[in-house]
Formats: sequence, C-alpha cells, structure tokens
Amino acid sequence: MDVRLIIETLYVFILSLLLGMIVIPRILLISFKKRLFDEPDSRKVHHGKVPRLGGTAFFPSIALAVFSVIVIHDKLFRGDLLTVPLTIQLMTTCCSLFLLYVTGIMDDLIGVRYSSKFLIQGICGILIVSSDLYINNFYGLFGIYEIPTWIGAPFTVLITIYILNAINLIDGIDGLASGLSGITLLSLGCIFVYLHEYLYSFFAFASLGVLIPFFYYNVFGRVERKRKIFMGDTGSLTIGLVLSILTIKLSMYEPEKEMQIPGAIVIAFSFLLVPMLDVVRVFLHRLREGNNPFQPDNNHIHHKFIALGFPKRRVMITIIGISAMYSLINVCAIHFIPITPLFMLNIITWTVMHILLTRQINRIKESKKDAI
Repeated sequence: MDVRLIIETLYVFILSLLLGMIVIPRILLISFKKRLFDEPDSRKVHHGKVPRLGGTAFFPSIALAVFSVIVIHDKLFRGDLLTVPLTIQLMTTCCSLFLLYVTGIMDDLIGVRYSSKFLIQGICGILIVSSDLYINNFYGLFGIYEIPTWIGAPFTVLITIYILNAINLIDGIDGLASGLSGITLLSLGCIFVYLHEYLYSFFAFASLGVLIPFFYYNVFGRVERKRKIFMGDTGSLTIGLVLSILTIKLSMYEPEKEMQIPGAIVIAFSFLLVPMLDVVRVFLHRLREGNNPFQPDNNHIHHKFIALGFPKRRVMITIIGISAMYSLINVCAIHFIPITPLFMLNIITWTVMHILLTRQINRIKESKKDAI
C-alpha cells in the first residue's frame, strides 16, 4: 500500500472538512440576511425558518480538495496519478457535478419542474456512461452475468437517476441523508484505497469531509440561534451523484477486483439499500393509491417511525442502524448465499418490516380513536 497516496487521501479529507467548517457558517449568515429559508408546512417535520442552502458548500469543497491534491501530486511526483481513461472520467464527473449543482441551486431558490430535473439527471448519466463507467456484469443475479454495452449503458443511466432521487427523497429529517451518505462514503472510500483506486477514494473522502460539518449544523444546530441548516436539493444531488459514480465503479466487473472483493456489486449496492428500497416502496404505494408518483407525501420510512412516536433523532439513528445491518449481513452472506436468493431475502425482509410497521401504526390510530 502506497503511504504517499494514503497521506494524500487524508489531505483531501482534512482540506474538505476545513472548507466545510469555513463556508457553511457563512452560508448561514447570507441566508438569514437575504431571508432564504425552507418554510415549514404540513408535510415537513421541522419547525421554524431554516436555511436550505447548506449543499452549496459541497461541490466547491469537493472540487477544490480533489483538484488541489492532483496538482500537488503532479508537481511532486511527475503526474503518475491520472491515466487517460481516469482523466476522462474526472472531466465527466466534474461536468456532471457542476450541472447538478446549478440545477440544485435553481431548485432551492425558485423551484424546478421534476420533468426538467429528470432530463438533467439523464444527461449526467449519459456523461458518466460516455467515460466507460457502466455496469457490465450482474454477477449471476437471476442467472445473468456479463451484459453487452447496449444494455449496460442505458441501465447505468437509469441507476444513476434512481440513486440521485433515492438520496433526495430520503432527506426528510435531520441527519438522515447525510448520515447514511457519510457511512457509505467512508465504506466506499476505504474499499477504493484497498483496491488502489485513489481517484475514487479522493472523491469519497472529499465528500465525507464536507458532510461532517454539515451534519453538525444540521443535527445539533438550533433554529433559535440561527445555527441550523438543510442541504437542500443542491446538496442531495451533489452527494447523490458522487455515490452513483462510486457505486457504479465498484460494481464494474474486473477479474483482478473479483479476486480481491468477490461479489462487488452486492457490496456496492448494500450501502444504499435502504434509500433505494424506500423509493420503490413509496412509488408503488402512490400508484396503488391512485396518486401522482412524483408528488411528495408522508409515506417514507422516517414518516412511519415518527408516526410510531419515535423522536426524530432516534428515527435517524434507527434507520442508519437498519442500513448498517443490511450492509454487514450482505457483505458477510455473499460468501455463503448465491446472489439471487440474497437479493430476494433483502426484498422479503424489507417488505415484512414495513407490514409490521404499518400494522403497529394502525393499532396506535385505532387506540386513539377509541380513547376519543
């Protein structure tokens, strides 16, 4: 393991952390001066006027940390970090991040139609695929192994849109999206260090670095002291795209990687299992109820735990714990259980959990009616 590159990875993390600590308080100050708030309503669980532009710190911090370490490495070690394919992937990643960053700012300030957001997310997915980052193997899921580019490329675009919206929609209570994303970034970052894929570890740890000060202000900041902030669509789209790229890269089949990390696709998607399954369940629920599947409601997993009477911070910790449990079980079980039964077991346990939650919520509602 190259100690030099480990130090550079730590540098990226620390620089992004410091930038977040410097920039986020200033975003709070500007938001209160210009009265840029996320107004509470009947669907939202927060009270008081809270700025929602915390995510505007993410892309600049990530980009500055990653590009500065690349420049330093080039000057000190004669540029052996980036190959031509990696340079192309770096360029498409930054273009996609900037496009979503601008879209997120527009959405947080004036609103953007969901059809327009889907179109821009699709363009970002195409940019990623154009750099030869696409899922090329299902590792035996439903008996499918290697898949051709004409299937893998559009499938990867759909997966990118899927993950982007999963992170966006799970961002419903303090610390949930940033907590889930932070654990995923830490895990993926360590895996890429182990695989000597340092460009991707840079992106993982740069994103983790800026998330930490945001998490502090989001979870522990107090509204009355004007220290609380939300990431908004700017932040969720930025982090969502970073997670998409890291997950797709880890999922790509490479013989050498398969020897080091068997069943990489299972490990890659296990970290995002909770937000991804929650999107599917909510989407199907809205269709079953005859509602627009793209209109927000109160049926996400965090809403269910709140309906059970859980405090919001306990809800956040519980859901992160569920996500960690799925990840740990899948990472261990992939060595003993074939991928298709393991995938179906995840679906079944997720469905059973929600059936039990819904029954308990209905019992509470009935008991309240009886008491009235």
